[in-house]
Amino acid sequence: MSGPHVIRGSVSLPEAELMWRFSRSSGPGGQHVNTSDSQVELRFDLAATDALPPVWKERALERLAGRLVGGVVTVRASEHRSQWRNREAAAVRLAALLAEATAPPPKQRRPTKIPRGINERRLREKKQRADTKRGRSGRDWG
Repeated sequence: MSGPHVIRGSVSLPEAELMWRFSRSSGPGGQHVNTSDSQVELRFDLAATDALPPVWKERALERLAGRLVGGVVTVRASEHRSQWRNREAAAVRLAALLAEATAPPPKQRRPTKIPRGINERRLREKKQRADTKRGRSGRDWG
């Protein structure tokens, strides 16, 4: 693996807590595909980990609830022919998934009042436009 996969800041995926499983990829590939276990399944026990701060862990468990099976999040990668590149892809995907799940919630939008001048100008322009269109009707031409 090319170094630790950082989730955010100084927090990264601990290599000891990652569980790897390899199997044969589906799809075309010739004779080589029958002998190589290039598909990678990466599992991370989110419920039992101590690598994440408690607040992040709670947030991730809540946001990934539909994806977890017994507190474990699973990522699969099989787009590359090489097992090594699939391992890299799975680890990067898991780090991105956890980074998104542990991100702080966006700030609440404070509703603002539209300034009176802007509203008056909009109504004035609207009235002008209506007068212009009303002037186009051919009823005054006699």
